[in-house]
Amino acid sequence: MTVGLEFPDGFVWGAATAAYQIEGAARDDGRGPSIWDTFSRTPGKVYAGHTGDVACDHYHRYPDDVGLMADLDLRAYRFSISWPRVRPDGTGPVNPRGLDFYDRLVDELIGRGIDPIVTLYHWDLPQTLEDRGGWTSRDTAYWFAEYAAAVYTRLGDRVSTWTTLNEPWCSAYLGYASGVHAPGRQDPADAFAAVHHLLLGHGLAVRALRAAGAENIGITLNPAAVLPADPESAADAEAVRVVDGLANRIFFDPILAGGYPPDVLEHMRRFTDLGFIQDGDEKAIAAAIDLLGVNYYSPTYVAGRPDAPGGGLAHPGTEGILFLPPAGPLTEMGWQIEPAGLTALLERIGRDYPTTPLYITENGAAFDDKVGPDGQVADADRIAYLDGHLRAVHTAIQRGVDVRGYLVWSLMDNFEWAEGYRKRFGIIHVDYQTQRRTLKDSALWYREVVARNGLTS
Repeated sequence: MTVGLEFPDGFVWGAATAAYQIEGAARDDGRGPSIWDTFSRTPGKVYAGHTGDVACDHYHRYPDDVGLMADLDLRAYRFSISWPRVRPDGTGPVNPRGLDFYDRLVDELIGRGIDPIVTLYHWDLPQTLEDRGGWTSRDTAYWFAEYAAAVYTRLGDRVSTWTTLNEPWCSAYLGYASGVHAPGRQDPADAFAAVHHLLLGHGLAVRALRAAGAENIGITLNPAAVLPADPESAADAEAVRVVDGLANRIFFDPILAGGYPPDVLEHMRRFTDLGFIQDGDEKAIAAAIDLLGVNYYSPTYVAGRPDAPGGGLAHPGTEGILFLPPAGPLTEMGWQIEPAGLTALLERIGRDYPTTPLYITENGAAFDDKVGPDGQVADADRIAYLDGHLRAVHTAIQRGVDVRGYLVWSLMDNFEWAEGYRKRFGIIHVDYQTQRRTLKDSALWYREVVARNGLTS
C-alpha cells in the first residue's frame, strides 16, 4: 500500500457526534427536556421548525451504527452524554435508564474494538437549570461537576478518555450574546458570565473526575484561526489581538496558563463588573488536563477599520473591526475552505501552550449530498476538503506540533442545530424518512486513510 504522507504510530483515527444531534428518543426512558428541546420549538429559531425529537434515532439503532463504524475500521468514537437523560432536572437523582443506554453503547464500542471518547457537555443543558439562570448562574458549574462524577461512576471502568465541554465559545456567545443558539438570550454581560461559569464547571469537573480515578481528561475548544487582512498593517494586528482575546485567549489562558489575560478582563469590564469571578476560581479552572481537543472548520480574517460595525452580537465590543466575508471556495454553510488556517492555528497553540497534546476532535464540511440512482453518494468535495485538512495536520506535526489524533465531523448526517436537517456534514448519509444509512464515497475514502495511517502522494 503506497503511503505518501504517513502519520505517527498510534495516531488515533475516528469520528464524532453529539447526543442531541443524533440520538432522538427525546422522551424515552425518563429523559427530561433540554434547552434545545425548548429552543427548537420556539417559532423562527430553527430552520423549518425542525427538532431533535427523532434525529437519526441512534438511541434505538446504535448497534447498527457501531457496526458501520467497525466496517470503516474506526479506532475511536467521540460522543456526548445527554445531561437531561442522566439527570432529567439537572440536579436530582440519577436516572438509571438514561445511563443504561450509555452502558450499552460503550460495551458495543469496546466489543467492536473502538475506543469510546466521552464528551460530558455538548450544549444540551437541562431546561430546569436554564430556568434557574443557566450558565449565568454559578450553581450550574457545581451541578455540572456532580453530573460528571455520576457519569464517571457508571462508565469510568471502561472509558479512558474524557472531555468536559464542547466549544464553550458557542455555548456562551451564540447562546447568551447573539441568541442564535439555545437558550436564545441576547446580553453580552450574560455571555461573559456564561464563559466564566462554563470554565469553572470545567475545572470543577476535572477535579471531580481526577478524584474518582480518571487519568486522561481534557476539554474541546473551537479556537479561531484569526488572521489579519494585511499582515503589514498595525491596525489589522490590533484587530487580531482583540478578536483573538474574545475567541481564544479567554479560554486558553485560564485553562492552560493560570488566569485570564489582563487585556481580556479589561474588554469584559465594558459590559460587566466581573463580580462573578471569585477568589480561587482561576486556580480551579486551571486544573491540570491531559489533552486539548481542537475543532476547526474555517479561518477568520479581520481588519482594523474605524467605521466598521464589528462582528455582531456574537463578538461583543468589536466595533471598529471589519470581519471579512468568506472568499474562495465555500462549504454549504458558507464557510471558507482554507486548510492552511488549520496548520497556522495548530502551530500557534503548540507554540503558546506547548505542554498539552492536541487532538483534532472535529473537522469536516457540509455539502449538498444526494444519493444517486445507483445508491452511491459521490461527495468528491468533501473528500477534497478532508484530504486538504489532513495534509494541514500532517504539516503541523512535521513542524513539531504534538497532534495525536483526528476525529472527522461527522460520522453521519444529523440535526445541525439552528440549520435543522438541511445541512449534511456526515460521511454516512441518513435518509431521515426511512433512517436508511448509506456510506458516502468520503466514508470509503476515509476507511483507506485509516488503513494506511496516512495519505497517498
